[in-house]
Amino acid sequence: MNRKEIAREYFMKGYNCCQSVVASFKNDLPFDEQFLLNLAGPFGAGVSRSRNVCGAVSGMGIILGLFSKNDSTNIKEEKDRTYTLMQDLMQQFTNKNNTIICKELLSSVKNITSTPVSDERTAKYYKERPCLRFVEQGVEIVEKYLIDNGFINE
Repeated sequence: MNRKEIAREYFMKGYNCCQSVVASFKNDLPFDEQFLLNLAGPFGAGVSRSRNVCGAVSGMGIILGLFSKNDSTNIKEEKDRTYTLMQDLMQQFTNKNNTIICKELLSSVKNITSTPVSDERTAKYYKERPCLRFVEQGVEIVEKYLIDNGFINE
């Protein structure tokens, strides 16, 4: 299975957008699956269903961080490099979707809430929500960066 297929499988099992993006790189990282799922857990639905930054975008950031080689003693330099890279990845996502904000991405879905209680994953849920598309785009964007820069193979 490729990374997008892995992400799709996680999402369809009920994992959130961030977990699905992060877990799709499980075979490329020296961390176990449960660690990655736990790390990404709070960032679904726009950070714990607050509907802010999309979980798929947060997942891109986690993956970027896990692959970063921050071995410089210049903290500002490393931070600026990471922020520049992440802003580029977010811009790519925005170019495809006009926003990185969960609530705006889901504006076509009726009754979107910001309560901490997640919705049941039903056939209706999957049919009306475009989240899987955002998960796949998140994987695609960060995967391309990692491949192009020699961090992972296709």
